[in-house]
Amino acid sequence: MTSGHLRIVVCGAGPAADVLRLVEAAQEQSWATTVVATTSALDFIDASAVTGLTGNPVRSSYQTSDVGGRRTLPPVDAVIIAPATYNTVNKLACGVADTYPLTSTAELIGRGVPTVIVPFVNAALAARAPFQRSIADLRAEGVRVISGPNDDWTPHPPGTGTDRQAAFPWRKAFRLAVEPDQHRARP
Repeated sequence: MTSGHLRIVVCGAGPAADVLRLVEAAQEQSWATTVVATTSALDFIDASAVTGLTGNPVRSSYQTSDVGGRRTLPPVDAVIIAPATYNTVNKLACGVADTYPLTSTAELIGRGVPTVIVPFVNAALAARAPFQRSIADLRAEGVRVISGPNDDWTPHPPGTGTDRQAAFPWRKAFRLAVEPDQHRARP
């Protein structure tokens, strides 16, 4: 018996190679998982290992189901977007839904599904006004964004991302996604 279903959206950044750490953390708590990857993330992850561990194929594009040829969105109890790139954070906050990962995530946020985003961006990108507005807008919608000194996860200096990969907060993201949050705004 599972505790819930976790959708993991992976973007093309270094920590994506370690997404199995998040899958394993969820499975330790009896959560079923599926992984959706941006096209760029496919170069970082071992899709066959993810499929073997989750029992579900990695999705990166729209597909039709075997039932009546319709696209379906499986029931999801929580979403984690990690690592989230500068591009994905900004597009999601602005409502751009030009890929399956963005469209499906936008819909789940709109449904009020608990969502956690863990950006993996350097400090120069994080200092940009568009990124700061995007973080604020997503938080205003009730999305939990792990970023900043209060979260013990801050953007890294340019050129040092590889050094930060091992410290990526996979378990914290899972805990925040599945624990009730009294302060979460609901659309």
